[in-house]
Amino acid sequence: MIGVPLRLKTAVALVLLGLLTLLAGIGQRTIWAPSETFTAAAPADTAEAPLTVIDQNLRTLHGGTVKISIEGDGNFLLAAGRPDDVDAWVGQAAHNTISGVSEDGKSLQVEHTDGEATTPNPAGSDLWVSSENASGELEYSWTPPADGDWSLLLASDGTKAAPASVSMTFPNDTSTPWAIPLIVLGSLLILGGIALALISARKRNGEGDGQGSGFAQRARARSQSGTGSSKASSRASMVAAGITAAVLAGSGTVAYAATPAPEATGSPSAPAAPEAGSPVLLDAQFRRILEQVSSAVDAGDAAKDAGQLAERVGGTELEVRTQNYKIRSQVGSYEARMPVRSTKLLTTVVTSDRDWPRSVLAVTQGDGNVVPQLLTLVQPSPRENYKLVETTPLQPGATFPTISRGGTDTLAAGDKTGLLYSGEEALSGLADRLTTPDSAFKDKLVEGESSPYIADTLSYQAEVVKAGENGNFAFTHKVVPESTVVFRTDDGGALVLGRINFGFEGTPKAAGDKLTIGDDAAALAGGKETTTGMVLNFAESMAVYVPPAGSSDPMKLVAATRGLVGASFK
Repeated sequence: MIGVPLRLKTAVALVLLGLLTLLAGIGQRTIWAPSETFTAAAPADTAEAPLTVIDQNLRTLHGGTVKISIEGDGNFLLAAGRPDDVDAWVGQAAHNTISGVSEDGKSLQVEHTDGEATTPNPAGSDLWVSSENASGELEYSWTPPADGDWSLLLASDGTKAAPASVSMTFPNDTSTPWAIPLIVLGSLLILGGIALALISARKRNGEGDGQGSGFAQRARARSQSGTGSSKASSRASMVAAGITAAVLAGSGTVAYAATPAPEATGSPSAPAAPEAGSPVLLDAQFRRILEQVSSAVDAGDAAKDAGQLAERVGGTELEVRTQNYKIRSQVGSYEARMPVRSTKLLTTVVTSDRDWPRSVLAVTQGDGNVVPQLLTLVQPSPRENYKLVETTPLQPGATFPTISRGGTDTLAAGDKTGLLYSGEEALSGLADRLTTPDSAFKDKLVEGESSPYIADTLSYQAEVVKAGENGNFAFTHKVVPESTVVFRTDDGGALVLGRINFGFEGTPKAAGDKLTIGDDAAALAGGKETTTGMVLNFAESMAVYVPPAGSSDPMKLVAATRGLVGASFK
């Protein structure tokens, strides 16, 4: 009877051990389960700087949405932009970079870079695809506005230190790889203990039957004791083997199904460059910029005040509109420039070249636009915003070439790669075509059906010469090289845009002869008649399509206009 009590004690021990193991497994999934998030804060002794950059890799360090809490004195800004755009805006300024999380997951790793103590206010920069303005505190959920990498820039106004109290809450690794194995192991131990108890009870019942003499029963007990011990040992081995196999199987299943989360410690890798072909503006950015440009032009046009244009208009368009306002203030019948509209946006052209200056195009046809209007905007440097530099109505019979809205290449003016002509050659050919009726480019550059600009210009010049009995007249069309912008089209060709200076000079034929100019030119020259000679200057905004290399098609004038920018007497 010694074996039965031992087996019962073993069974009880197995059940108790199984219960403890089962509870440990359940506990890992409940009361001991890891938190779903963890929060790391910037060290209190972080050096002051006007800007703080939050590295792009922190957003994806642990998967899921990262939440950022910021506290600061007064107003501050949190802006999202491409990593290279953020770095370009920061430039040589002193700044802090939040680049990683400490090993214990409690602190953010902050790197300080010395530099300029102040910067311009980053609020309103065209580089930011989105921004959040706050006062005192901000709770921000960091989600990407589009595919690719995105960094954050934190600042006050550029003169004050950026808020130093920054904490970030990350998704945590809530996996419990031992929970299921412990639950399975505990259950098997309990089942093993119950099975052993049942075997012991059955054995004890069998030994209680009265068969033969007491001597025979004792003899049988002695002779079977070895066998019983062997069987009990065998059964125990089988239970242990079954438990081990089940645990191993359970562990294997969990290990296979689980996807380990990224490490929650250390610094992220170095920032990656934006993907090849990534456009410099998203559609939402472009629309916001275009609305601001349109509002500035509307305000300037309404007041005939060029000062209201300066923030969003530059280059040729600022010069032409400034002179237009001056003329219209004296000549009520003089035609205003075509309005600039952000509505009815027909298409956009955005460069994927990430160096500066950056040029983009919009084709719009809102109220007051008789024909679609091609708008050229240029961002000279990272800390400057885009400005409207040219407005060019499309020629009535012209077709705007197909250019991917997802971003395209821009080429240098002298780059002829894959083209019939370089941008430089195309505009020079157009200038020669406008100057000389028998130009070598007469058949190499044509207008679309019903497009009148080249024909009208040549006709106007010929009529002036014919009608000028008292004067000798000369006309020039000269390209302004720095204005040339070239965009690759989908067919391998290019759209070339730029300015041509149109000069018109007149000199009296004989002493005492007078030359008379129109009211519009007189408003700029300060008089209508001259006996010494006169000079009129026009700015021509042009757009030409250049076919790909190997094509037999001619270049085509897509858009063109001119504006009077100067008049003087010799």
